[in-house]
Amino acid sequence: MSELPGGAVTLLFTDIEGSTRLLKQLREQWGTVLADHRTLLRESFARHHGHEVDTQGDAFFVAFPHARDAILAAVDAQRALAEHEWPDGTDVRVRMGIHTGQAAVADRGYLGLSVHRAARIGAAAHGGQVLVSQTAVSLLENEEEELPEIRLHDLGPQLLKDLERSVRLYQVEAPGLRRDFPTVRTAARSRRRWWALAAAAAALASVAMVAAILANGGGTATTVAPNSVAVIDPAKNAVTGQVPVGVQPNAVAYGSR
Repeated sequence: MSELPGGAVTLLFTDIEGSTRLLKQLREQWGTVLADHRTLLRESFARHHGHEVDTQGDAFFVAFPHARDAILAAVDAQRALAEHEWPDGTDVRVRMGIHTGQAAVADRGYLGLSVHRAARIGAAAHGGQVLVSQTAVSLLENEEEELPEIRLHDLGPQLLKDLERSVRLYQVEAPGLRRDFPTVRTAARSRRRWWALAAAAAALASVAMVAAILANGGGTATTVAPNSVAVIDPAKNAVTGQVPVGVQPNAVAYGSR
């Protein structure tokens, strides 16, 4: 490993989106795809003074002395990936996250919150997307003439997993790169997915509870339609209504009534 830059460094994290799916799809060709992906990215990093800190599977951790170099390397790498001829028409998409901050050089890499923040930014991106933190963007104010084809699209503050404060993110846009992506993968989206699962569990629990009440009540059976939430009057120990929720629950509300 070459000597790593110290102090305020710009960190880049990358990984292949859907690598498990590609592995199952390509089988014995996956090794070739992974090797080509590594070659293309390493060539791009080297052209822009990148220092490879770590590589695990299909992921890279790279450090750059300047934010400009990291962004140019990411754009260069995304173009190389898009232009490469992959086997069986496979679309190999790599997500990338860039952040600048103070990081202490350790024996085999870096230590500090900046490393975790950069990793979370990379995880928030989609395949083919490059996300950059506000801190890194602020260092480019006097270097815009060196990035004539690159535009930084403001995505606003984003709350990322395991980070207490939101991070303002920018999407790198340049010729040869995709522009249209879903909403970034934030902690809020993870919570929404959790609530959707909780709603589905609540609906199933309601059905089970209705069955138990009817089984023990000894009264006339009441049928609740599939994909519905039952309304139960505890005073009467009976089902008094039902709310259809479609194919799957989307949200659950609760209150005194």
